[in-house]
Amino acid sequence: MNKFFQLSLIIIFLSGCSLNKNSKFWTSEAIKEIEKQKFEKIFIDPAALNKELNTNVSLNLSKDFIKNELIEKQTNNDGRVKFDGTLKKSSKYKFSKIKNFYQSEPVISFNYENVIFFDNKGSILQFDENSKLIWKKNYYSKPEKKFGPILQFANNKNFLIVADNLTKYYKLNLTTGDLIWSKNNLAPFNSQIKIYKDKFFIVDFTNTLRCFSIKNGKELWNFKTQSSLIRSQKKISIVIINDTVYFNNSLGDISAVDINNGDLQWQLPTQSNLVYESSFSLETSDLIADQNNLFFSNNKNEFYSIDINSGSFNWKNSVNSNLRPVLIDNFLITVSIEGFLVVIDKITGNIIKVTDVFNNFNPKKRDQIFPTGFVVGLKNIYLSTNIGRLLVINIKSGKTISTLKIDKDKISRPFVLNQNLYLVKDNAIIKLN
Repeated sequence: MNKFFQLSLIIIFLSGCSLNKNSKFWTSEAIKEIEKQKFEKIFIDPAALNKELNTNVSLNLSKDFIKNELIEKQTNNDGRVKFDGTLKKSSKYKFSKIKNFYQSEPVISFNYENVIFFDNKGSILQFDENSKLIWKKNYYSKPEKKFGPILQFANNKNFLIVADNLTKYYKLNLTTGDLIWSKNNLAPFNSQIKIYKDKFFIVDFTNTLRCFSIKNGKELWNFKTQSSLIRSQKKISIVIINDTVYFNNSLGDISAVDINNGDLQWQLPTQSNLVYESSFSLETSDLIADQNNLFFSNNKNEFYSIDINSGSFNWKNSVNSNLRPVLIDNFLITVSIEGFLVVIDKITGNIIKVTDVFNNFNPKKRDQIFPTGFVVGLKNIYLSTNIGRLLVINIKSGKTISTLKIDKDKISRPFVLNQNLYLVKDNAIIKLN
């Protein structure tokens, strides 16, 4: 492990740069030419990202990267989704209030047009596109219901895999909701679920990646990383590329293991021993990937690009974000905890543009407002917040053009399916068209 720390100290570098300030319009092709130039170094001070940069730069995203729906992919990259709605409420999917919703990172599971979610007692609900309940199932005892299980889902259009923050994982018939099998793990789960062929993968609170059989729930193999004494509430992220499973843990380590047997290919720590001691405060974004690199950030003012083959750093930049970034062509897009939209060149890690999207909020209350997730549409970026506001941000200018009140408390990151945008609050899913 010490070797990894020594290596990381040598090859990590800060990269925060401004592009040509006289430029007015940027495309991915233009970036390739700019990479040959020398860049003006900025953001040497980690706190310096609290200012705008190149606000006159206009982004032109390639339409080739538009996707028809936002669903969880193996690479976690939502890309650009085909949505440009009026944001008028079309329906509401109601359920009993989830008490610890503010601590969770809820994910909707889509079954074609249907929506699958859960309530405060662990009941699983499947609604049709008109908000009509198709089925409701609960497989928890009375004592378990009192704990208010938080559920994670994944489906392959035939079966639904469910895992919770107790110790249970189980498989349901997607059409009827009937239980096929149910198992218990040694520890609660706290990660995404990834289905791959006849297996599924999930990480528990001991920072152990477990591979299970979809057929019967039997554990096929596991890979244990260093555990933490204190449980982090931040959900662990998993990516699958070319028969390799990549995942982070609560301490900031990134591991790559063989999908067939769990053998370690490489492991890369991203935090020092000092951070390890306070790992409960570390919040890492979801990992996203292309075919060659992993990208992620955290709330320690670090944004990384890692080569998936060697496990070495490509670059590191000072961006403070725990949100899932988006990769579109050569652009990496994220929003900082402080409310700044940041656009980064994925090749060099240089910062292209920074705009303040929280500038319409009361300055006295701003330090209590945080982004919870975003999606990139045809013309706009849709950003959720912990105060129930949905911000609509123009892609080209990076400016907030409108703010929609959804609730007074936290709302989830947006999900898009078939020209509808979905937001989860503590007692309902709001569908906007």
